[in-house]
Amino acid sequence: MRRSTATALGRHAALLAGAAIVVVPFLWMFTTSLQSRAETYANTSILPTSWHWENYATAWEAAPFGQYYLNSLAMAAGIVAGHLVLDAFAAYAFARLRFPLKNAIFVILLAALMVPTFVTIIPAYSLVASFGWIDTYWALIVPRLADVFGIILLRQYFASIPAELEEAARIDGCSRIGTFFRIMVPLSLPAFATLAIFSFLFAWNDFLWPLLVTNSDEMRTIQIGLSAFQGRYGTSWNYLMAGTLTATVPSIIVFLFFQRALVRGVAASGVKE
Repeated sequence: MRRSTATALGRHAALLAGAAIVVVPFLWMFTTSLQSRAETYANTSILPTSWHWENYATAWEAAPFGQYYLNSLAMAAGIVAGHLVLDAFAAYAFARLRFPLKNAIFVILLAALMVPTFVTIIPAYSLVASFGWIDTYWALIVPRLADVFGIILLRQYFASIPAELEEAARIDGCSRIGTFFRIMVPLSLPAFATLAIFSFLFAWNDFLWPLLVTNSDEMRTIQIGLSAFQGRYGTSWNYLMAGTLTATVPSIIVFLFFQRALVRGVAASGVKE
């Protein structure tokens, strides 16, 4: 009994330590964003002596963060939608359909995961430039509408679903596309939620590709805007932390939202062997 209690206390202590490692940087960002500029250099206390909530308004007015947010949200929404739709169709084809060279093509996709992103950036940029898409939403979204990781993730999940469920639906008169939307998709909500989280975080935090394909301030994403803001207000740590903290809020909200969807998907899908 004492050993089990000690083990439980040790696990809780490890979890609290891990949570502290994650939370403390955000806490430091939050308190720094509410300090005056002089106080950020004094380093006398973590907590501000006076709470300067106007720092957020000042940082928001110093740069067009509203436009940055709109651009990042539009890019992230387009990429997430593309991954959930195109990756799902491709994954279903690899998991259930029969076509020539299926296994060979899937091996090529697996090999593509080992290719560094930097290798494909120049060809992708040349292709986007030839279409005249530079400094447009097309350049931000279209080249990344499909993702190899998402295809493999959904394919593995689809393959774990018993084929007898689809066969029963086909006997009842359901079409192939009907079984996909009525059987496969509802039972794969955990995988879709996971893919949506990873896709949004990838799109929201992406820096290099938006930096290459955008030129004007009106098309900058939040990460590019923060970089420009840092170059302009790099010595004003309170404003910089205020802008950085506001940039992390959408990621946290999306993660919490899809975390609930993931739990509901697990409960609705039942127990899989």
